[in-house]
Amino acid sequence: DFLCISLVNGFTQLRYNLGDKTVILQTPQKVHTNGNTWHSLKAGRVGNEGYLDLDGINVTQEASLGMNALDTHTDFFVGGVSSLNLVNSMAIENEPTGFTGCIREIVINNRELKLTATDAKGGANVGDCDGTVCGYTVCKNSGTCQVENSGFSCSCPQEWTGTTCEQSIHCSQNMCGSQALCIPQPSSFSYTCLCALGWSGKYCDNKIKFYIAKFVGNSYIKYTDPYYGKRDLQYSRISLNFTTSQTEGLIVWMGKSEDEDNDFLAIGIANGTLKVVINLGERISVPLMHSKYFPCCDERWHFVTVVQNQTCIKVYLDEELIVFEDIDSQRKYTALNYGGICYFGGFEIGRKVNIITTGLFQKEFIGKIKDVVLFQDSKKIQLMKAEGYNVYDGNSEN
Repeated sequence: DFLCISLVNGFTQLRYNLGDKTVILQTPQKVHTNGNTWHSLKAGRVGNEGYLDLDGINVTQEASLGMNALDTHTDFFVGGVSSLNLVNSMAIENEPTGFTGCIREIVINNRELKLTATDAKGGANVGDCDGTVCGYTVCKNSGTCQVENSGFSCSCPQEWTGTTCEQSIHCSQNMCGSQALCIPQPSSFSYTCLCALGWSGKYCDNKIKFYIAKFVGNSYIKYTDPYYGKRDLQYSRISLNFTTSQTEGLIVWMGKSEDEDNDFLAIGIANGTLKVVINLGERISVPLMHSKYFPCCDERWHFVTVVQNQTCIKVYLDEELIVFEDIDSQRKYTALNYGGICYFGGFEIGRKVNIITTGLFQKEFIGKIKDVVLFQDSKKIQLMKAEGYNVYDGNSEN
């Protein structure tokens, strides 16, 4: 399998093969090769339906029967490859050759790649594009960069300040504690403080401990499983208690959530009932809805357990077996390769649940979670010892 974007005789080409046939899309117009014109290129696929857009002119490939998942496990190369024999002969029209030119702002599946020497895994013969200290994103938030004798300076829009326009004027005099993020509120000319785990209060200056985690809608916990390397991923299990008054919300997402092909196990509330979704590979996400009209959003504590035995899934709600299903009788994928990452309540600040889960869940969780146990561990995980923001002590009001 491969996906390749290349220049061919001045035209831009997208080629991809998902395992059965090579699809070729080419733009109708040539690119400017004068060396000073920037082009905007968007390319990709949904299943085996492809699209290629150069400066707003779009060509597409209709969906057809056949393979619909890109199954690659190589590094991601930009501008060239470490060895030309890595390039599939069907991936390009002519002999493979490296790109000469400038590339900026690469976004893969809604995440921008940082094109710096420290962020890339490797590379060779790559230099600075414009030859100055001013680069594409040196000045943040639409600031304008000027080259100075001592380096550079940024001219900032009126809402922003700082050497690189990185700070909102509403946060320039903020009183948030060191364990907090300042979030500007331009409409009210003020700010709010997002508290790291273990802190609370208006300015996040109150130290707290909790065993019941309270989520308020813009909260999340990201827990890294220290025993991931020793897990038997064909037999996964997670159990927890939750309570909520909401009819929508993501409770837990076991998985890295970095790109569409990551395995995951997700538990949440959808339309007021319990929803469990499993993806063991090839983006085949299987939603398992609780069919009974069971009010999960009644503000009572509910105990949920999900057990994955290869492709057989069992879901228990309040110790009653409510789902028992074999999601793939072919047994093509049998392991939950979740990367040792568990998200509770939502994802990192700025990452929306409905986008990351591709609509499987609509909102961040509002409610409480406690007693989380992974696999057959004898101890509950300590949510306090993870990373996260805006999570409070769920005991305080009980």
